Amino acid sequence: MSPITTHVLDTAKGQPAQGVPVTLAYRDSSGAFSQIGQGTTDVDGRLKTLIADAKTFKAGVYQITFDTAAYFAKTGTPGFFPLVSIVFEIKDVSQHHHVPLLLSPFGYSTYRGS
Repeated sequence: MSPITTHVLDTAKGQPAQGVPVTLAYRDSSGAFSQIGQGTTDVDGRLKTLIADAKTFKAGVYQITFDTAAYFAKTGTPGFFPLVSIVFEIKDVSQHHHVPLLLSPFGYSTYRGS
């Protein structure tokens, strides 16, 4: 399993958000983000394979981006936020980091999960 995982729940429908495209990027020393992983949420709204090689996992600033426009288009739901990007910092690479997204057409929230 990737050391960074996510889970997307559609709070308006009260169910997992299946098929949300997700990218993961790492900020380098120049401050630019480079994509290091990607995937799509499964039937349970989870994505456990963002970083294929856990050996490359290092401390630093990451950005996880959810293509919510693709999800809303697939479900026929008008939405306000076409992308949700969450920037977070990892200091302890020995821990697992879970970044869930609670999503609705006109709002979202997130937190550090377990």
